[in-house]
Amino acid sequence: MKVLMINGSPKKNGNTSIALQEMERIFAEEGIETEILHVGNKPVRGCIACGQCFEKGRCVFDDIVNQTAEKFEECDGLVVGSPVYYASANATLVAFLTRLFYSTHFDKTMKVGAAVAVARRGGLSSTFDELNKFFTISGMPVASGQYWNSIHGREPGEAAEDAEGLQSMRTLARNMAFLMKSIKLGKETYGLPEKEDPIRTNFVR
Repeated sequence: MKVLMINGSPKKNGNTSIALQEMERIFAEEGIETEILHVGNKPVRGCIACGQCFEKGRCVFDDIVNQTAEKFEECDGLVVGSPVYYASANATLVAFLTRLFYSTHFDKTMKVGAAVAVARRGGLSSTFDELNKFFTISGMPVASGQYWNSIHGREPGEAAEDAEGLQSMRTLARNMAFLMKSIKLGKETYGLPEKEDPIRTNFVR
């Protein structure tokens, strides 16, 4: 099994990285392969709603989004980590996720998602909620930990001093590993849930 981990911080070796690496260590103990992609410092533009991905099968802007798409399709779980800016995720990360989820049309049902927020002090829960919405709109179960998945630190390296935050990362990784393994067994026994054709309604006629 494999987990794709997205570092949405501009700082490759900052506090978001510390959180993801703590999870990565537990995944290794659980026999789960990981790959960490650093996207927070990339020049990622937002979606322009051109609809070309439905014709081309990929985003019209050929950058790290398209480079990640195949990895996303192949993984069993996705972890997204972000620093908190103005009580929300890094805008580069949000642009990346918006285009990644919108331009990839493969079935994401039962891929497990987990969000991690990193902050000096506040805005963690709102960022956590923001990131989880990418998973829940896609039929992806959300892994939970022992608290909202967050860790504190301002200067690079300070997150290593947050004992509770680090424990939260370890618990999250163990719970995510269990959920992924359980879903794998369930798929082998029962298959995926039946899907109905989507019903699209508009509020303005």
